[in-house]
Amino acid sequence: MSLAQSAPAPVVGNPVDAEWLRQRVDAALDTFLTGQERTLLAISPQLAPLCGTVRDFLLSGPTGGKRLRAAFCYWGWRGAGGAAEERGAVAAAAALELLQASALVHDDLMDRSDTRRGLPSVHRRFESLHRRAGWRGDAAQFGGASAVLVGDLLLVWCDSLFAESGLPREAVRRAKPLLDLMRTEVMAGQYLDMLEPAVNWPAGDAGAVDRARTVIEYKSAKYTVQRPLQLGGLLADASADLTEAYGAFGLPLGEAFQLRDDLLGVYGDPAVTGKPAGDDLREGKRTLLLAETLASCSTADARLLDDMLGSPELDADGVERLRSVITRSGAPRRIEERIAALREEALAVLAAAPIREQVARETLTRLADAATARRH
Repeated sequence: MSLAQSAPAPVVGNPVDAEWLRQRVDAALDTFLTGQERTLLAISPQLAPLCGTVRDFLLSGPTGGKRLRAAFCYWGWRGAGGAAEERGAVAAAAALELLQASALVHDDLMDRSDTRRGLPSVHRRFESLHRRAGWRGDAAQFGGASAVLVGDLLLVWCDSLFAESGLPREAVRRAKPLLDLMRTEVMAGQYLDMLEPAVNWPAGDAGAVDRARTVIEYKSAKYTVQRPLQLGGLLADASADLTEAYGAFGLPLGEAFQLRDDLLGVYGDPAVTGKPAGDDLREGKRTLLLAETLASCSTADARLLDDMLGSPELDADGVERLRSVITRSGAPRRIEERIAALREEALAVLAAAPIREQVARETLTRLADAATARRH
């Protein structure tokens, strides 16, 4: 008997928990990791810290991740006529959590982030291991190299779990090119995001807003919502009309999700987000929020942003000064208005989409609300 059959579906506020999906995804990841750990430990017991780190990163209770990508994939499957109790669909959706974990491990290294989900980031964890053990060499370099390898391993495992999900081979073959495209898109978006603060753009740069939207589209909107939905649909052999509708629903919703993330990166409560206050400001992220701020703030405020943004030494007072600049510009209000408009655009598409199961339509509506109104 499956977990979903063993007890009534919980009545919860978070739609990711509908029909025990989070628990089912976590169970699929746990089973998969157990098998991979056997492989690694058979190679050498010295790989135990790597196994423990991956397990903690993926399965540490509420800090283990939002599971949004898995949820959109699974409910994309259900909306295309997929069966509720198909374990293979849950496993295929869980593979996206391995991809997400890989991206986060590498992202934290590139951003020099100390924490993720309230815990030490992977490169910091291995750096600490090196220091505690008194090993030779540079502890920080060891931590960074270890994080690269962990991220690469998770990316390989994404392929493995997707291919071995238990779904028919034809379904996996049908969806695999889109999974590959999704990964190419997110790597491209990540590079453009990294490029933005590095380039000496001209004063009064008119292209900043458009470039920020391109980063959002490829680093987040497609990757978080649109492609997972379409992947789930293709696994269930969705019609061309439904695949197109999933795309038209997922893209604006994915942008709204990232815009909410940008606001949280500046104004979020660290106790809720699991990241230090103002971390995006220390990292110098040139988000749409920042592009909108620079497009409308005073010359003096623009100079202050340019001088202070991206400083790893930015303290609490500095964060508050930058927040004040952003607030004065009116950019947060405009971003909130755009989030609301994008959500309405997405829901209008969803209402007309040829979804085959009403519970899928209802859950996707709730997921849209959760993605745009979240606090972490």
